[in-house]
Amino acid sequence: MTKYILLAFGIGLTTIACSQKTPMNVVKTEKGQDKISHKQDNFNLSDFLSENPFLTAKVNEIYDQIDDTARVAQVIMPAIGKFGDDEQTITNLVSSRKIGGLLLLNGTKDQCMSWVAKFDGINAEKKSLPFLYSADAEPTLFNRKISGTALVKKAGEINSIAEVNQTAEIISSELKEIGINYNFSPVVDMSKNSTVGYRGFGKNPANIIPWSNAFIQTSQKMEIIATAKHFPGHGLVSGDTHKSLQVIDGELQEVSIYPELIREGVLSIMVGHLAVQNNKNYSTDGLPATISNKIVTNLLKDSLHFKGLIVTDAMNMGGVTNFKSAELKSIEAGCDITLMPQNTAKAFSEIYSKYKSDDEFKIRIEESAKKVIRMKVCLGLL
Repeated sequence: MTKYILLAFGIGLTTIACSQKTPMNVVKTEKGQDKISHKQDNFNLSDFLSENPFLTAKVNEIYDQIDDTARVAQVIMPAIGKFGDDEQTITNLVSSRKIGGLLLLNGTKDQCMSWVAKFDGINAEKKSLPFLYSADAEPTLFNRKISGTALVKKAGEINSIAEVNQTAEIISSELKEIGINYNFSPVVDMSKNSTVGYRGFGKNPANIIPWSNAFIQTSQKMEIIATAKHFPGHGLVSGDTHKSLQVIDGELQEVSIYPELIREGVLSIMVGHLAVQNNKNYSTDGLPATISNKIVTNLLKDSLHFKGLIVTDAMNMGGVTNFKSAELKSIEAGCDITLMPQNTAKAFSEIYSKYKSDDEFKIRIEESAKKVIRMKVCLGLL
């Protein structure tokens, strides 16, 4: 017996037929393990990196049904809250369908829940794709970034991997209650830098990889996307990328942290505003890594074989603001999401214009937009 489903994605209703009983299919996970897929439309985060033809078909179907505005919007994520845009600005962006996600930046738990409800409602009215809602819910910053949440230990106060798991469970539970599905945590940098070091597990360098991986795995088992940051490594530079561009001189020592996290299935990596010099293969010619093809595409995607979402650090930080059209350039470099643009409407306009006029860039947008959509499908949002 066949049932019919009506899909609405802003360009009219489409009727598709599907079997009530989807045949079993054996798919390969990123680690080469066999996995049985019983349902065509029931996915979770563990499916994102799998070679699942049902999932790929669904993503392609959704992408084909949305218009160019919605496609470009998927790669843009501004922030709302104390250090983000005001609520009216975000409301206008949501109503004009120019963004695909939102960072909830500094607010109360109740306020964050209110924002999620409001913007979900506008998306439903506009027949827009649902959002990835993100937060900087690192153990050290969590209770300050979202006040009124359950108290957790700061990263430097955690004493065991069991406490890491417990902390990740508490944070993920709180995020799920709010409606946040994307956590920009953990910090996996070494501890030397005063801006980021105290926010990760680097007090004992031997703990960085296993404790970070534990936080990632626990979060993602609870259907919260975890993010390793700040690639290619912020811990061994002396300055603050919030204020100015920082430079890694020579060897990329902290890149060694990432391969195991990638093998274990971290779903997101954040790239920092870090230039690289005196490095034979990856010098960035004075550019921050966030807009460097050498770092994002050649190193992270091609050399380390990372298949998950690549998100920039905030694009209103001093480490990148001196570079013209930086949001556009971050997508050109291979990032999937440009975070907290200086001017989101302008960033959308520049990216959309290039999308419409440049066939090669259109392919670049398609790759990233489909990854974002795939993540939304795996979260059960679509």
